[in-house]
Amino acid sequence: MNNNEIYDVIGIGLGPFNLGLAALLDEVPDMKALFLEKKSEFNWHKGMLIDGTTLQVPFFADLVSMADVRSKYSFLNYLQAHNRLYHFYFLEKFHIPRKEYNHYCRWVSEQLPQCKYGMEAERVVPVKLEGGGNGYEVSVWNDGTHTEERFVTRHLVMGIGSVSSVPEHFKEHLGSSVFHSSEYLEKKEICKEARSVTVIGSGQSAAEVFLDVAKEQEESGFTLNWFTRSKGFFPMEYSKLGLEYFSPDYTDFFYSLPQEKKDALLKNQDLLYKGISADTSAEIYDYLYERSIGSDYPPISLQAMTEITGLESTGSGFSLSGYHQVKEEGFTQDTDVVIFGTGYKSAIPSFLSAMKDDLAYDQAGRFKITKDYRLETYLGDAGSIFIQNGEMHTHGVGAPDLGLGAHRNAVIINQLAGREVYPVQTKNVFQTFGVENRGAASVPSM
Repeated sequence: MNNNEIYDVIGIGLGPFNLGLAALLDEVPDMKALFLEKKSEFNWHKGMLIDGTTLQVPFFADLVSMADVRSKYSFLNYLQAHNRLYHFYFLEKFHIPRKEYNHYCRWVSEQLPQCKYGMEAERVVPVKLEGGGNGYEVSVWNDGTHTEERFVTRHLVMGIGSVSSVPEHFKEHLGSSVFHSSEYLEKKEICKEARSVTVIGSGQSAAEVFLDVAKEQEESGFTLNWFTRSKGFFPMEYSKLGLEYFSPDYTDFFYSLPQEKKDALLKNQDLLYKGISADTSAEIYDYLYERSIGSDYPPISLQAMTEITGLESTGSGFSLSGYHQVKEEGFTQDTDVVIFGTGYKSAIPSFLSAMKDDLAYDQAGRFKITKDYRLETYLGDAGSIFIQNGEMHTHGVGAPDLGLGAHRNAVIINQLAGREVYPVQTKNVFQTFGVENRGAASVPSM
C-alpha cells in the first residue's frame, strides 16, 4: 500500500521521547505528523516494571510539562482523569511508581490516533516531493495486515532509544537462563527453580533486580551472587547542584566543547547517571540487615572490584570465570542463572542502511549531530532527520534523561514549524558551567 499524503514529520519509534513529541504536536494543528512503532502497544521497559520501583526523576518529567504545563497530556491531568489527585496529594512524593508512569504513557498514547503500533520501519530513502522539495519515503511492515506500506514525509524524528548492552563474548550464551535485566520479569520464574543465581552490574537496574531476586531467595533458598567491576556499589549523584547537569544550560555548555573534551568528561561522569539511587541502596541494606538477625546470614554475596571474564556451559548450569581487579586474583563460580544488569547502548538503526553513505560520522563512527538535534548529512536541501536519546556523545549526560525530553521536543518542534511554538527557556540553573564575562575587576583607590 502506498500513501500519497505528505506528512510534515514521521517519528520512528514510540518510547517516552517520541510519545512526548506526538503529544506536544497534537496541539499544533498546522503540523501533520505520524508516529510508527513496531511493538503492538506502548510499554516502557516492561521487563523492569518491578513492584515498588519508582522513576529516578520527579513527576514533572512527564511527557509534556517541562515544555507546556497547560497541556492536557500532563501527568497531573492524568491523575485528575483517574480520580487520583487527592491520593497523589497525600502520597507526598515527587518520584512516582514506575508502573504508574507506564500507565500514564499508555493513557496518552491511546488518545493519539497518529500513533500507530505494529508498524515496523524497514527502510528510509530520500525522495523528491510532489510540488517541489526533498523528503523521505519510509517503507513499513504492517504486522496487522501483513503488508508493506509506504509513507512520505518532509522530516523524520528517530526515537528508537537504546538497546540492551551485553559484553560481546557472552552473547552466544543468551537464552532462558542467561539474559539481560530488560527481560527480567518475563524470565523471573526460572530463578525460583535455580540452585544459584548471579547478577552482574552495579547500576540501578542491577540493584533492583538483585533486591527482587533476594526476596525470592528467602523462600526458594538458592545461592545469590552480585558482582560488579565498579569500585563499589555506589549511589548515583543526586545532590541538587549535581542535578543541574541535567539542564539545557549544561547541554549548551557541553555541546560547545571539542569532541575530545566531551569524551573525556563523559568517562568521569558515570555516577551522574549510572549509580544506584540512595533509596534503593538503603532498601537493600535494610533488607540484608533484617535477614541477618541472630547471625543467620543468608547465602547471598555482594562483591565489587570484580570482572566476570568468562562464561561456560557445564551441562547442568554454567561456570563463571572472575577476576578481582585489586587483589589480582582469579576465581570460578558455578551458577544456574545469569542476569546482566549491564545497561544500554546506542545503535545505528537498520532502516537507515540504505542511507549510510549519506550520513556524517565522527572518528568513532558515531552520528554527527547539530545543536538542535539534527543528523548531519550530505543530502543538501533534504528534510531534517532529528534524533532522540542518541546524542550523549554530542549533548552530554542529559540525553537519556526524561527531564530533558520535553525541552528537546520543544527545540525540535520549533525547527519543524519554523517558528517558536514552545518557548525555550534560558538560565535554568544557579551555577555557571563555562566562564562568564564579568568585566574587568575594579581596583580600589588608595
